[in-house]
Amino acid sequence: MSISSVVGTVGTVIDAGGVGIIVVGAAVVSVIALMRWSRHRADVYRWYREQLGRSILLGLELLVAGDIIRTADAPTLTGVIILAGIVLIRTVLSFSLEVEITGRWPWQSGADGSDAKPAPAQS
Repeated sequence: MSISSVVGTVGTVIDAGGVGIIVVGAAVVSVIALMRWSRHRADVYRWYREQLGRSILLGLELLVAGDIIRTADAPTLTGVIILAGIVLIRTVLSFSLEVEITGRWPWQSGADGSDAKPAPAQS
C-alpha cells in the first residue's frame, strides 16, 4: 500500500465523517425538535436552526480537512486552485452559519464585551 493511497483513503474517510455528521446531526436534531414541538416548548424553531447550524458547521470543517489532506498528497497548481476555491466557499458558508447561530461575526465579542458565545437554549 503506497502513501498516496493511504492519504487518499484517509481523506475519503474524513469526508465520509463530515457527511455523516451532517446527516446524523440533522436527523437527531429534527427528531428532538419534533418532540419539543409536540410538547409545545417555546422557541422550537430558533433552537432547531441553531442546532442544525452547529451540525452543518462541524461537518463542513471535516469536509475541508478531507480536501486539504487529499490535495497535500500530490499538490498541483490546478489542485491547489480548486482547493482554494472550495475552502473559500466553505469558509463563507461557515461564517454565514456562525452569524445565523450567534447573531454576530466570529471575530466580534459578545454584547457584554466578552468573547464567550451565548449559552445554548435549555430544553
